[in-house]
Amino acid sequence: MVDYAVLVASAVLYAVGIVAQSVAARRAGNRPGAGLGLLARLAADRLYLLGFAGQVGGFALAFFARASLPLYLVQAASSSAIGLATAFGVVVLGWRIRTGEALTLVLLASGLVVLAGSSSASIATDLPPAGVATLALVVLGTGLAMIPAGRAGTFLPAAVLSGVAFAVVAVASRTLAHLDLLALPGNPLTWLMLVAAVLGQASMATALQRGPAAAVVATADATTIVLASVTGIAALGDHVVGGQGPWVAAGLAVVVCGVLLLGVQSRAAAPVLAGEAA
Repeated sequence: MVDYAVLVASAVLYAVGIVAQSVAARRAGNRPGAGLGLLARLAADRLYLLGFAGQVGGFALAFFARASLPLYLVQAASSSAIGLATAFGVVVLGWRIRTGEALTLVLLASGLVVLAGSSSASIATDLPPAGVATLALVVLGTGLAMIPAGRAGTFLPAAVLSGVAFAVVAVASRTLAHLDLLALPGNPLTWLMLVAAVLGQASMATALQRGPAAAVVATADATTIVLASVTGIAALGDHVVGGQGPWVAAGLAVVVCGVLLLGVQSRAAAPVLAGEAA
């Protein structure tokens, strides 16, 4: 039960980070670039730093949860941060929520309940050298793709790249989480994970300038959930309760659909939210 409590706390911190970073990124001004320059400007913004601290805290708690919980559950639970962020925006910032969005939040919660009931605790298997090399190639490709994505007029390419980068973070941390903390600095996966995290954060900042927060995070989360969950089951030995495989698939489908629906609904309300964020 402790691992599940840690996972809930992680989602709460992620939600605070999403809202704070969204407001800060929008008021930073829209300039073309790959995202790293934007991060440098935002580093002087206290609100963005608060959001970044929430993201770091959420990641740290999710990292410890991955030591015993499968990726499909951890990533799906982390994706619930978009729903929590919406609720936080409604209560604190006065965002307006429609009936469809409220129903989507219920859909997200139901998917998470199904996944929690179908999950089985396990320690991940170590990635072979070929797996580490594959992750390195993905990180390199993501970094190169950020250049054209930074010039795009839409948030979609940058949001997808952010999801890919954070999927690498999830896969690497699932493997590293069961190791002794003192051994982490000497493991190449640790540094690969950190590079992927920086690229994911930079892509997220770029995407947040070009679209509403919920739509950006929904796209990134959906990408991360699918890539990380498939990798966890196929390569890391993530366990499913016997006979519950179809329920895991159904739960993941419900969560991904809920995340995307919330993103689409919030995108439709972009003019209202953008004005409030400014």
